[in-house]
Amino acid sequence: MKTIPKDAGMDQTMNILREGYTFLPKRFEQLETDIFQTRVLGKKVICLTGEEGARLFYDNEKFQREKAIPKRIQKSLFGKHAIQTMDGNTHEHRKLLFMSLMTKERIKIFGEIVTKTWQQQAKQWEGSIVLMDEAKEVLCRSICEWSGVPLQEKEVKKRAEQLWALVDSFGGVGPRHWQGRMDRKKTENWIEETILNIREGKIEAPKGSAAYEMAFHRNLEGEPLDARMAAIELLNVLRPTVAVSLYITYAALALLEEPELTDKLKVADDEYIGMFAQEVRRYFPFAPFLGAIARRDFIWNDYPFKKGQMVFIDLHGVNHDKTLWESPYEFYPERFYGWNGSLYDLVPQGGGEHFKGHRCPGEWITVEAIKSSAKFLTNDIEYKIAENQDLEYDVSRIPAIPKSGVVLTNIKGV
Repeated sequence: MKTIPKDAGMDQTMNILREGYTFLPKRFEQLETDIFQTRVLGKKVICLTGEEGARLFYDNEKFQREKAIPKRIQKSLFGKHAIQTMDGNTHEHRKLLFMSLMTKERIKIFGEIVTKTWQQQAKQWEGSIVLMDEAKEVLCRSICEWSGVPLQEKEVKKRAEQLWALVDSFGGVGPRHWQGRMDRKKTENWIEETILNIREGKIEAPKGSAAYEMAFHRNLEGEPLDARMAAIELLNVLRPTVAVSLYITYAALALLEEPELTDKLKVADDEYIGMFAQEVRRYFPFAPFLGAIARRDFIWNDYPFKKGQMVFIDLHGVNHDKTLWESPYEFYPERFYGWNGSLYDLVPQGGGEHFKGHRCPGEWITVEAIKSSAKFLTNDIEYKIAENQDLEYDVSRIPAIPKSGVVLTNIKGV
């Protein structure tokens, strides 16, 4: 039996906060391994990368999510006792609820809503705009309409920023984290009231919409979800969609850095635009890593794992693994020609199987939002990138955000 390589030093919590997305890849490279042991928040953690590491991490017979997500993340990003914390039959039953929303027809409708919303919002633009801020509002409007959640015009900006704060709190400490926790309570109150109003017939949500299905979903025991729990799960549709505003901002950066892509996208078919969206998801930083806990003792590749062991999978590292992706630090949508769609190589929102595993059910929504937004940026408007703005993004920050948010100016409709 082999000994798992160890990272030098004591607890690495502060180094994760300092180094962000580079913490795990840097150590895998230094140790020349796809597995190593470190210590985070006072606990021993085994870290994995690569396709085989992802395949192991998403083996539900070996790992569980219960107790793997810290309370501080549940109280800000995901919500307490949400689907991300579940395992077994309970998880599968709840996952089917989310997957039932992701039909091809419903996803197509969402893309059409996003396109319409961009076009409507652009009519109000004068002078210059911050693309990321506009994207938050466009996606907030779009996902609320698609989900059957009423949203008053005067509330759009506030709700968009609150939903983004939940995402921004993930890697934050101090004020950024506490802002997320405060906005978690505000958004849960908002959506819980919506759920109760739907149940009482005061709001008519279309059957098949996320709001309707969450409001009337029944658990394995045949009981309706507590209104708060239903609100938390509905927020797990709204919140990650607003998070896609970051990908849309990155897409604009890709168009700036690779000018020929604009011309390609103007005449591209749906397949190529989809490839562009996938490359945005692969190339740019989004989720850095995820954690799980070993269900039992087992041996993998002659390395011992003990029951209760915390394990991290390096999502960002897998997306840039040179054994999986040729020239991984080049932006190249054509790499997805003939891509076999492996469940363990493109993992920006998790890996593994959708229906029974913990892979994000919102992947198709994400791709559709990027595609619709890319079409809008290349076909519906003309613009210039404002001068004297900071387009760098700091990979030590989680999530990494272009500092300027990408300022567009001289905007004209085509």
